[in-house]
Amino acid sequence: MTWDEMVPLLRQGTLETLQMTVWSTLFTALGGTLLGVLLVLTERGGLLPVPAVNKVLGAIVNVGRSLPFVILMMAIIPFTRALVGTSIGTQAAIVPLTLSAIPFYARLVETALREVDPGVVAAAQAMGASRGQIVWKVLLREARPGLAAGLTVTVIALIGYSAMAGAIGGGGLGDLAIRYGYQRFETGMMMAILVLLIALVQAVQSLGDLAVRRLTHR
Repeated sequence: MTWDEMVPLLRQGTLETLQMTVWSTLFTALGGTLLGVLLVLTERGGLLPVPAVNKVLGAIVNVGRSLPFVILMMAIIPFTRALVGTSIGTQAAIVPLTLSAIPFYARLVETALREVDPGVVAAAQAMGASRGQIVWKVLLREARPGLAAGLTVTVIALIGYSAMAGAIGGGGLGDLAIRYGYQRFETGMMMAILVLLIALVQAVQSLGDLAVRRLTHR
C-alpha cells in the first residue's frame, strides 16, 4: 500500500478515534465525578452518611473495574443496540467505552476528594455552608489538580480501549490495525498507526501535566 493510499485511511481513522475518545471522556467526566462524589458523601463520617448506599455504589464500581473491556464490549451489545440503534461503528463504541471508564474515573475522583484537607471542610461547615456549597466550592475546587491528573490517566486508557473497539467494528485506528495491519500484513500501515497512537497519548499527557501544574499553582 502506497503512502497516498494510506493517508485518507489514517485521517479517517484518527478522526474516528478522536470522536470516540472525546465523547466518552465527556460522559465519563460527568458520570465518574458524580459517582465519586457520592462515594465520598455517603461513607461513614461523610457529609451525607448512608453506609448501605455507599456499599452498593462501591460494589458497582468494583464490578465495573474488574470487567475486561473486550468482554464488557461484547456483553452489552444488546444494550448498545437498543441505545444507539446499532452495535457497530463509532457511535456504538462510545457506549462500552463510557461504561468501562466511569467506574475507573470514579475511584480516582474519590481518591482526589479524600486528599482535601478536612480542616478546610470543617471551616466551611462552621461558616454555615450547605452540603452543595461544600461539594462544589470546597471539595471539587480543592481537588482540581488530582481530578485533572485522574482525567488524564482516564483519557489515555480510553485511547487504548478505542483501539480495542476495532475488534468488533468500532472503527478508528484499531479497526485499521486489524483490517490492514493484521489481516493483510501491511507493515507500513501498522507502524503508522502505532506512531499516531503514541502521538495522541503524548499529546494528552502533556496537556494533562500542564493543566495539573496550572491548577496546583492557583
